[in-house]
Amino acid sequence: MKIETMLRDIWQSLLRKPVTELYPFQRQPAPERLRGKLTWNPENCTGCCLCVKDCPCDAIELITIDRANKRFVMRYDVGRCTYCAQCVQNCRFNCLGMSNDDWELAATNKAQFTVYYGSEEDVQSILEQRPEAGDQSDE
Repeated sequence: MKIETMLRDIWQSLLRKPVTELYPFQRQPAPERLRGKLTWNPENCTGCCLCVKDCPCDAIELITIDRANKRFVMRYDVGRCTYCAQCVQNCRFNCLGMSNDDWELAATNKAQFTVYYGSEEDVQSILEQRPEAGDQSDE
């Protein structure tokens, strides 16, 4: 690179405003098609486990409590998920989705990455059976 070209680039850069965004303080709206945290609608779920089979990173586990009454608990490991949305595309009953609102998922504790979806009493019964399971649950 020639010196003249480099000096011209430096001079132009000094006259421009910085393009860096002050992220935590100035937030931009998330894109509409952003793939964030997985959401689950238990009313539509039949327990076919197609989402579990299609997940390439083994981030989803569907725990069956009572198949006849459609009582399931979904364990979702946010730390393993690659946000490919393959589970969402292959769900026949449209009970899975990717949230574009909940995408800031950084944490300092690994226990926060395991989320249990389902009714409160079903999640509590699963957590009592699994002592290594965290205390994180969502409905």
